[in-house]
Amino acid sequence: MDEVLLLSRLQFAITVIYHFLFVPLTIGLVILVAVMETKYARTLDPLYRRMANFWGKLFTINFVLGIVTGITMEFQFGTNWSEYSKYMGDIFGSPLAIEALVAFFLESTFIGIWIFGKDKVSPKMRAFSMWMVAIGTNISALWIITANGFMQNPVGYVIRNGRAELQDFLALVTNPYAWHMFFHTVVGSYIVGSFFVMAISAYHLLRKNEVPFFKKSFKFALILGLIAATATPFIGHKSGTFAAEKQPAKAAALEAVWETEKGAPFHLLQIPDPENEKNSIEWLTIPKLGSFMYTESFDGEITGLKDIPEDERPNVNMVFYSFRIMVALGIYFMALTWYGVYLYKKGKLENSKKFLKTVLYSMLLPYVAINAGWVVAEVGRQPWAVYGLMKTEDAVSPIALSQIIFSIGGLVLFYTVLIIADVYLLKKYAKHGPAPELQSEEVVTHVS
Repeated sequence: MDEVLLLSRLQFAITVIYHFLFVPLTIGLVILVAVMETKYARTLDPLYRRMANFWGKLFTINFVLGIVTGITMEFQFGTNWSEYSKYMGDIFGSPLAIEALVAFFLESTFIGIWIFGKDKVSPKMRAFSMWMVAIGTNISALWIITANGFMQNPVGYVIRNGRAELQDFLALVTNPYAWHMFFHTVVGSYIVGSFFVMAISAYHLLRKNEVPFFKKSFKFALILGLIAATATPFIGHKSGTFAAEKQPAKAAALEAVWETEKGAPFHLLQIPDPENEKNSIEWLTIPKLGSFMYTESFDGEITGLKDIPEDERPNVNMVFYSFRIMVALGIYFMALTWYGVYLYKKGKLENSKKFLKTVLYSMLLPYVAINAGWVVAEVGRQPWAVYGLMKTEDAVSPIALSQIIFSIGGLVLFYTVLIIADVYLLKKYAKHGPAPELQSEEVVTHVS
């Protein structure tokens, strides 16, 4: 059963990571396309029409392929995690059903209008359609995170006949843990979308291709990236303090705190040694800052890992280093966007080759950061499938090892093909650039 549990966790982790290569770009890019559509509807400037068409095409490619990966993930609750589904189905099913009935149909309906009504609806209707898609993607994220939020912080339930049943739907949808996760995830997705647009724009600006077009695109993405990157540390801090309150083991793993203490220090450089339950290196120590970061009080108490049973501790190294990767990249994104604003204000952006190359090479880093954040959230919750109620080992299906090995192989092959197709299509159309500028009579046709 240990091997079945390990491979089931591995399979779900692979599924989530593959799926989450599509989701953040969908959430982040759609906002920019909606803004471009709105600008065109207000000004009828053909530049904004071309921008919305170009970036909208890239959004559509990613959106369509991303839907497939999400469907596969939900199937695994029945195949690999049937005991979890039996125990949690009454609660977990509600937000997922609402997500499918409300968010998915909202997205699919209006993306259809935007794509197939291209020459048939007014600019205002196209802008409205894209904003509905944007709202739909955010609603989808909200309901999925609401379901996950219960796993992190169970609320509004009652245990009856050996299973968790929903007693207070309002408590479920107002779960503070879920809302902290939602804002942190969505803002992180805005960083992914903005860096995607900035990187492609940088590629073309370096080649002096369609400079007005890509300079304007870069500006839109830079503004969104600046807002998101600047807000992330504050949102992340509130998310961390709430997690520390509800999941002390996760908080202790984040900073490798072994001894329970008040006024815990913060070490700028440390290396955990879980086998010996200590840190092998603790350098550049700032007194009491550790407590402040997780309790918002310099004298706050942090529970040490030694006071938590060994079978209720997460993987310290994985949580500790993933957290630092996420934080380091977050600081980098903030510095890069602020410097980008400085260059734009000075009129030096399109001629700053080093900066443009840096942005181009940084395209994938937001993906690394946002997935590192989910590693912190999910691995930090272990060994609980539902925190304090059900351990992961009790949630797995009683299935044969050979079945999991076969499904993992098929899953990796299928998802790899999807990723290759996504990257190929995005790269192809991104390098090709926007369609030629519309002639005046064509603009009149689009407007009418």
